[in-house]
Amino acid sequence: METFQAILSRRSVRSYLPDPIPQEKLYRILEAGRLSPSAMNRQPWHFIVVTDPEKRKELAHGKFGGMLKEAPVTIVGCGDREASPKWYEVDTAIALQTMVIAATGEELGTCWVGSFDEAKVKEILKIPERYKVIAMLAVGYPKDGFSLTGTITSALRRRKQIREIVSYNEYGSAPRS
Repeated sequence: METFQAILSRRSVRSYLPDPIPQEKLYRILEAGRLSPSAMNRQPWHFIVVTDPEKRKELAHGKFGGMLKEAPVTIVGCGDREASPKWYEVDTAIALQTMVIAATGEELGTCWVGSFDEAKVKEILKIPERYKVIAMLAVGYPKDGFSLTGTITSALRRRKQIREIVSYNEYGSAPRS
């Protein structure tokens, strides 16, 4: 799938098939995260791939995290506060978003989960104190699959127009022809 097509097709998937993700696909997703840019190339991240159904069930207790128990993989993105005290959150979020696009390119669905009890997640996964849990990604094959209808629906969802979110040279200025 082309990059821009993956961006157009990407949607938050909340219902997954139980089918396992082939290792090659999972590797490419993780590699996309590894290759993401970071401030001063510090790469202040660590990703925990959770495939154990019991652990995924435990992680799913956040208000909007129910899909984590259904998706065959949860990727927990942790930022290393010591490696990059000012930028660990942004850098880890960039890497996670790169993984989202890579997963879409692999025809897998994802859902970004930011609703969780960090202390509980750290306890369940034995995450060291220096790391902050930034977000979790549910990853798997969407129950309803990828289809042209889904792509069109995603492309047509209400989004602000470019002119509403972009200025040129100073706030509020339109491009010059």
